[in-house]
Amino acid sequence: MSGHEEGRALLGAAELGAAPGARATLVQFSSAFCQPCRATRRILAEVAGMVEGVAHVEIDAEERLDLVRVLGIEKTPTVLVLDSAGRIVRRAAGMPRKADVIAALGAAVT
Repeated sequence: MSGHEEGRALLGAAELGAAPGARATLVQFSSAFCQPCRATRRILAEVAGMVEGVAHVEIDAEERLDLVRVLGIEKTPTVLVLDSAGRIVRRAAGMPRKADVIAALGAAVT
């Protein structure tokens, strides 16, 4: 996962459509016929279940084109790692490896 910083954007429950995690949030942008999105969903749900205070939120990119445009999401799946304040601390396009997600969470929960 890249260290691409986007400190300007703050994503909370209103933008996510769900409650963010107390410590960090894994945000997944998906689309209906995206095969890698299914595997990504499993990976992120598993990691969120391993770390207390971390939530996994999946957003349908086609339903939230406003957010897709603002955040510059170009493909699905795209994963954003948010810290407890809702700042994007990491982002990655494509299906992430579980180890990379865990490492990126380390940057968010410090």
